[in-house]
Amino acid sequence: MFTLRAAKAQPEYVTYKERYKVDLPLQMAECETNYARLSKLLVKQQADGVAQDEFRFMVARGHQNWLHLLRITERSPYTTTLELSRTAIGQSSTWLAMPKLTLRMYHDAKLAEVLAWEGHKRLRPRYEYPNQSMYQSDEKYQLNRFLGEWLTVCLEHGHSLDENFCFE
Repeated sequence: MFTLRAAKAQPEYVTYKERYKVDLPLQMAECETNYARLSKLLVKQQADGVAQDEFRFMVARGHQNWLHLLRITERSPYTTTLELSRTAIGQSSTWLAMPKLTLRMYHDAKLAEVLAWEGHKRLRPRYEYPNQSMYQSDEKYQLNRFLGEWLTVCLEHGHSLDENFCFE
């Protein structure tokens, strides 16, 4: 039938890397903060009373101006799906292109997360490493954190192109 195998002693130079564990409170905190940041960027929508599907704003960093486009692609009572993209105005190098992110805001839970980026869809909370797509173990958390940093820069240094509307 079955035989028990004795564990072999590992040489000292072999290190054991612990499997990545999802830190759910940390991920939820990041998603809650991203929801608050996105709400500040979309505050003009609620103020006018007219549903607007596209928000344009400019961010100047260094000697470069960046046009940001936040486009609502789908609305439902409890969720909103958006696309966030950025393009350089004037001269720019091609290696500095930002990815186009697809986001979803969950209004009942007050959370916002990255659904996809540049064709990469269905992000899992954890990946075994190495894997076929070479995702990091915490790829989903890293993308949500990247979104948070991007939105922070937009809120701190951005101004709307639609009217004389400033972010606070």
